[in-house]
Amino acid sequence: MPPASFQQLHPVLPVRNVSAAVTYYTERLGFRLLFQDAEKNPTYAGVGRDQVQLHLQWHDEATFTGVNQPAMRFVIDDVDALFAGYQDKGVFQARTALQDTAWGTREFAFYDLDGNGLFFYRNL
Repeated sequence: MPPASFQQLHPVLPVRNVSAAVTYYTERLGFRLLFQDAEKNPTYAGVGRDQVQLHLQWHDEATFTGVNQPAMRFVIDDVDALFAGYQDKGVFQARTALQDTAWGTREFAFYDLDGNGLFFYRNL
């Protein structure tokens, strides 16, 4: 029997408000809405950009502090252009910077509205 072949990865990000997260990803980060489970007050949605798809899943505010926030690393062909495109979107934190790393990448990173880590890079 041939080994199974991995086709895609769709990370599920914990969020406190799916509608707000969809707005953030579509209006600030250039993703598009792919689906959501309800038009009003959705609890699960998918957004995509190019070949990347992220799923956004509601978590109750009362228990949200116990959720471990994931960090994702996106391989980007032109990380400089993406950095420039995000500069006026209000997504960067105080220490967000485009830099060459000791491990051979050019990258920048920030956290979304719910503390999920978003790293964008290309190999040098």
